[in-house]
Amino acid sequence: MKRLLALCSVVMTVAAHTAPEEFAYCTVCHGAAGNGNVAIGAPKIAGLDGVYLTRQVEAFRAGWRGTDVADANGREMYFIAAALPDDVSVARAVAFVAGLEAKLPTSTVDGNTRHGAKHYVACAACHGARGEGNAELRAPALVGQSDWYLAAQLKGYRAGWRGTATGDELGAQMRAMAVALPDDAAIVDVVAYINSLR
Repeated sequence: MKRLLALCSVVMTVAAHTAPEEFAYCTVCHGAAGNGNVAIGAPKIAGLDGVYLTRQVEAFRAGWRGTDVADANGREMYFIAAALPDDVSVARAVAFVAGLEAKLPTSTVDGNTRHGAKHYVACAACHGARGEGNAELRAPALVGQSDWYLAAQLKGYRAGWRGTATGDELGAQMRAMAVALPDDAAIVDVVAYINSLR
């Protein structure tokens, strides 16, 4: 993983605005600008932190993500990640995606932000009071992400198709946090609160 992250930083300087051929895999679902497609369940990836993106691609390649039959979209990503032949290919794709200009996605989740703020207190410990993320804790930014995707992933953690794979320590931490949310309404409320932090 450290070697892959080092490759990413080297490739990032080279791949500033030239789309590598590996990015073609990404465009099919996430779009040419990486801003996602809610109709097919593909979240916005443009502008996400390169370290986070690398970790997610590696999670799919390792089978920590996308192997549960309940995770239809994750299963598609599992096969896409497996198609990237080596660490250099991953690094090229990640470097390009991390450099894309992120557009703020349209809000699709409508919940009670006051209730959501109460639930978000636990999230803030890792993801920051403003949802800005924390690189030291390996917690990605939440603000500006596709809200429907955040809700779906929280439900996935609660249902056990995320965060239960052997070796997925960060996923296990997220699963514990998601299980603490009492129901789907609480998930909607916390995501609505995250939207309010924009």
